[in-house]
Amino acid sequence: MTLVTLSAPYGAGGSAIGPRLAERLGVAFVDRAIPREVAQRLAVPLEEAARHDESTGSVLERLVRMLAPVGVVYGARPILEPEIIGEHSYCDATEQVIREHAAGGAVILGRAGALVLRDAPGALHVRLCGPRERRLEQAMRLEGVDREEAERRLDDTDRAREAYVHHFYGADPRDLTLYHLAIDSTAIGFDACVEMIATAAAGSAPDDR
Repeated sequence: MTLVTLSAPYGAGGSAIGPRLAERLGVAFVDRAIPREVAQRLAVPLEEAARHDESTGSVLERLVRMLAPVGVVYGARPILEPEIIGEHSYCDATEQVIREHAAGGAVILGRAGALVLRDAPGALHVRLCGPRERRLEQAMRLEGVDREEAERRLDDTDRAREAYVHHFYGADPRDLTLYHLAIDSTAIGFDACVEMIATAAAGSAPDDR
């Protein structure tokens, strides 16, 4: 079984590298399927599950605004506020979906996969990264947007994803001690990144650690 989690800030190319890596390893790529399966578990419309997904900036900024006044963005889960409890329901369902896909081998993008699966035998946790300026340039090229739009998406997305990991897991996704491998995917080509990760995954069996 091959299991890889990818963590990537905006512009690092996670959504481009992930599918190529999954094809290279012969496993499923798990990203957009997560909100759909969460919606099924919670019996809510797909649009509602997508609004609560880690990859959506707006809902997570709302989470930060709700939590910041009571000082718990980086701390324990509050238990009294109904809307916050709802956010945790989506997070818990997301974890269940991730673990089920992981059981059969997969490449899983985002959603704090390295933390959800930190105890999974043989899992390889990878951080894709790069300087802000190069991530902006790469995002403009990949998504066909101008600089102003790329900057807006980068700020919104990075802030939201960091808030998600801070609040639900008390961690910082930029902390490289969470990962086995970190690659500057703005300086190294995507195909080379895929090969590097595939090589590392081949040597990440539990007996090798």
